[in-house]
Amino acid sequence: MKKPRVLIVDDEPETLKYVGANLKARGYDVVTAADGNEALQRSEEDLFDLILLDITMPGPDGFAVCQAIRQRSTVPIIMLSARGQEKDKVKALDLGADDYITKPFGIEELLARVRSSLRRSQQETMQSGPLVIGDLTINFDERRVTRDGQEVKLTPTEYALLVQLVRSSGKVLSHTVLLQRVWGPEYGEESDYLWAYVRRLRRKLEADPEHPRYILTEPGVGYRFNMG
Repeated sequence: MKKPRVLIVDDEPETLKYVGANLKARGYDVVTAADGNEALQRSEEDLFDLILLDITMPGPDGFAVCQAIRQRSTVPIIMLSARGQEKDKVKALDLGADDYITKPFGIEELLARVRSSLRRSQQETMQSGPLVIGDLTINFDERRVTRDGQEVKLTPTEYALLVQLVRSSGKVLSHTVLLQRVWGPEYGEESDYLWAYVRRLRRKLEADPEHPRYILTEPGVGYRFNMG
């Protein structure tokens, strides 16, 4: 069975050594980069199953690297940072990161986040052929979404969130339920994740993201998908 290939990007040698050794010990194929330019070069030259990306580092910072990678790839990205402010988390998620871990972190927490991200990118979803909803077509067999005939590129996390909403169309899903179904059972309080991802989905799927037709907010509760 192929080992998951992980790129770790951090300008702290101790972090690269610590995280890399723990991932290798658990069967991951690890590649490291010490700054933003090296991260971009390695991500262009090789294919990875997951990227662990520090925010503060020489060259392009983690935000810029995340944005550049996301323009050409849907590879899962987990941001690592000593900056735990909510605005930084929202910015990272809005640029396309799948998760965010604040330093210092325990290795078990990191491994759980890694497993969750890989599981989302590999999981099988509904097998029922195309579903047409207004100007959207969702082909679950092909994991493909189109709007007005044009393909919409979704990251694994965006797609997983959309599938959960569509599966329960018409039903309100609470923040906690969505977080645990999409990100994993260890999540539940990260409402900023949902806010950022719903906003991204609306920008990609809705004709008017400010007045959504499909992904509706139930204030203080959660979200529901409107099939009508």
